[in-house]
Amino acid sequence: MNVLVINAGSSSLKFQLIATNLERIAADSDVRLARGMVDRIGGEALLNFSAGEKSLKTAQPIRDHRAAVDAVLRWLGSAETGLGGVKAIDAVGHRVVHGGERFKTSELIDEKVLRGIEDNIDLAPLHNPHNLKGIAATTDVLGATVPQVAVFDTAFHHTLPDYAYLYAIPYSLYRRYRVRRYGFHGTSHRYVAYRYRRLKGLDREGVNVVTLHLGNGCSACAIKGGRSIDTSMGFTPLEGLVMGTRSGDLDPAILDFIAAKEGLTLTEIESLLNKQSGMLGISGLTHDMRELLAEEAENADRRARLAIEIFCYRIRKYIGSYIAAMNGADAIIFTGGIGENACDVRRRVLEGLDWLGIGLDNDANDTKIHGAEGLISTPDSRVEAWVVPTDEELLIARDTVRVITRPQSADL
Repeated sequence: MNVLVINAGSSSLKFQLIATNLERIAADSDVRLARGMVDRIGGEALLNFSAGEKSLKTAQPIRDHRAAVDAVLRWLGSAETGLGGVKAIDAVGHRVVHGGERFKTSELIDEKVLRGIEDNIDLAPLHNPHNLKGIAATTDVLGATVPQVAVFDTAFHHTLPDYAYLYAIPYSLYRRYRVRRYGFHGTSHRYVAYRYRRLKGLDREGVNVVTLHLGNGCSACAIKGGRSIDTSMGFTPLEGLVMGTRSGDLDPAILDFIAAKEGLTLTEIESLLNKQSGMLGISGLTHDMRELLAEEAENADRRARLAIEIFCYRIRKYIGSYIAAMNGADAIIFTGGIGENACDVRRRVLEGLDWLGIGLDNDANDTKIHGAEGLISTPDSRVEAWVVPTDEELLIARDTVRVITRPQSADL
């Protein structure tokens, strides 16, 4: 089964075409046939596609998401790729950011599911509308007969207990407006926990780990018995770890204080916390960890160093709190662009956790494990440290197959 995976943003559309089925899933033998991105939708868009050794990099007018999907399928059906275009698509899997309390698993898209995604727009006004555009565009181009599946970022965190997902505010606000911790990056945390399980030869109940998705957006997740029991992002993706441009945790009274001092509206404050804070706000230079590490190394930039230290310190705090909440963990797993590639960040995080009995294998951390899967702790470590590259698109493709075929033993 060829599954087209779609991730629609406000002005972008990312895709992958993955060949998979239940047998391939069991054998981890899925095949990635093509991938790419349409960026700057609504004007002169940038197209960057690849399939094996074939690639396309060009610019052309793309007015909307439907035109972007059409461009993707035209290229997939070109003689250059030989993939068959529309005829090669057996199903479509969509990343949908917010499923609210309603969607606890991936779902076959129908009118009822579409209404449910629309009902959650209040909870994700910057994401769900664009996810819906991707679904509508794909339906327009492929027709209604090709099955489509919604895979929700929030679904994995539905196993949080009420004492973890509720805030200590009047309970009526939860009852009326569903103000609670939802968590995000669930597809990534779920995939990484699955890969760890396969690497260690465990069943789901044997997975007790803290996963760290570290990229421009960052989150930590406590996974006990293979299920999420706590996560750092909350009602929105703003809460938790320090991120590229997001502040993470802070005293809410700061909002009113800054608003009064700077004459800002609540909307402007929200924009400041989401787009001008985090590592960018601290360093005054960039949100990119690679650039901050280079500035620190080459120029001894004080604020670049400070941004990195605050970033790593917040991660250590969450690791400690989650291990306490779990009554112990077997491993800490790094993923995401920073987690997979920034060996110096991994070292700084782990150096502050000597009490856990983690011994860092410097050779593995610094030279062997760069964007690859592997163990970076020493054999005598009481708690292991792993790097596991995330693959959300693969999980979306696999969930799409499972939802369509409804196997009794589907488990990831």
